Amino acid sequence: MALSKEYRRKRIKMRVRKNIDGTATTPRLSVFRSNKSIYAQLIDDLAGTTLLAAASTDKAVKTEGTKIEQANVVGKALAEKAVAAGITQCVFDRNGYLYHGRIKSLADGAREGGLKF
Repeated sequence: MALSKEYRRKRIKMRVRKNIDGTATTPRLSVFRSNKSIYAQLIDDLAGTTLLAAASTDKAVKTEGTKIEQANVVGKALAEKAVAAGITQCVFDRNGYLYHGRIKSLADGAREGGLKF
């Protein structure tokens, strides 16, 4: 029996999430990818709150170019917000997606912006 794409991603997501947790000092950088947009947020799992968020749908984020270029801009925008809030360390949660393409581009943009993970 073939697994559906959603079920396969959910299994990978749970496998990754059992090993990483975000705290207030080192939050979890969670990524969500839709067909048109990409979203990223820094999450404190102990308090259960989202500290910061950025998306390609935000007005402040310039969303021109390919989806890979947009992901890089979103990563940089999130990193700028994080550094301004005093957050420099985080753990990366690829959320069941392969570390390739838009996910890798967002991570590279966050690293360029000053986040370490």
